[in-house]
Amino acid sequence: MILPDLTRQDRDAVERMDAPHCDLTALERTYAHFRTVNAVVAGWRPAYRRHLRPVLRRDRVTTVLDIGSGGGDLPRALARWAGRDGYRVQITAVDPDPRAHGWATAQPRVEGITFRRAFSHDLVAEGRTFDIVLSNHLLHHLNDAGRQALLADSERLARLKVVHSDIARSRWAYFLFAVGTRPFFRGSFIREDGLTSIRRSYTAEELAAAVPSGWRVERRRPWRLLLIHEPVRAGPE
Repeated sequence: MILPDLTRQDRDAVERMDAPHCDLTALERTYAHFRTVNAVVAGWRPAYRRHLRPVLRRDRVTTVLDIGSGGGDLPRALARWAGRDGYRVQITAVDPDPRAHGWATAQPRVEGITFRRAFSHDLVAEGRTFDIVLSNHLLHHLNDAGRQALLADSERLARLKVVHSDIARSRWAYFLFAVGTRPFFRGSFIREDGLTSIRRSYTAEELAAAVPSGWRVERRRPWRLLLIHEPVRAGPE
């Protein structure tokens, strides 16, 4: 296997599922496979334990916003984990793509999850706020202006914590994903778009240099980056 140049981001690479007229059957298979792929590579279970569960409260409902929710596998997982731990959550999952919204809302309904077709700036305009704001594999899709807009919206929307999770670009991540997915996920965009995602993604140093003050980058094994913001809360007067 000949590896591409991974010493820098390939900002010109385009994921097939982002094309407005991509094959709908392949796209829906991709959404269906996200639950499996994210469970293996996205690392949200330890991120939930480390960053989200400590913010949850037993005496009230915690509100969560998932930006760019795609097929909705992450909010469903979070609702399941929180419920097992005895917490009540109300999750709003937003995605502007009508295909993602259609897929997500066609799946069996889960108590505590609301899907909306919307951008984060729509919620800012409505004056909405949430205890926790998060996203999965969204940062690498955005250009510089889109990333800065997302972070600004996140700061306005979050009361307690923001966690944006994405891939850490590396040769090993690319190689192992290429080899590990080769026999699977046929008829979907999982393998091709996953490799494109790695090429588009940041290293920890690149991401830290690209975000404003008040944000920090946390490396998580094996090839994950968490971009975290914790709003400053005023103390008692």
